[in-house]
Amino acid sequence: MIITVTGAGVTAVFTPRGEIDGDTLPGLLSDVHVLPSSVTGVTWDLREAQFMDVAGLHLLVHQRLSCQEAGRLLTVVGLGRQPLRLLELAWEVFPEGRWDDFLPGGLLAAAG
Repeated sequence: MIITVTGAGVTAVFTPRGEIDGDTLPGLLSDVHVLPSSVTGVTWDLREAQFMDVAGLHLLVHQRLSCQEAGRLLTVVGLGRQPLRLLELAWEVFPEGRWDDFLPGGLLAAAG
């Protein structure tokens, strides 16, 4: 985790490497729970996550809810081809899940 101080506050940047799946999800979620209260933004930089399964979707939903509850800005960047396709499929099958928020140009991208 990298914590960056900006003029607007403090941002925690998470950059998972490799796969986001059921084996890696618990560790990713535990890292987030130790954020200091001074953190005003959370960025998930997924450029080094070449693969994610449904666990990646769980991670993003968890982060959306956690950031909303804490009053933090959530940003997701660096979506590779496979994670991007998974989000597109999730949005096509279940648009009520607001998966398009995480897609480039979605609500989260517009807020960031």
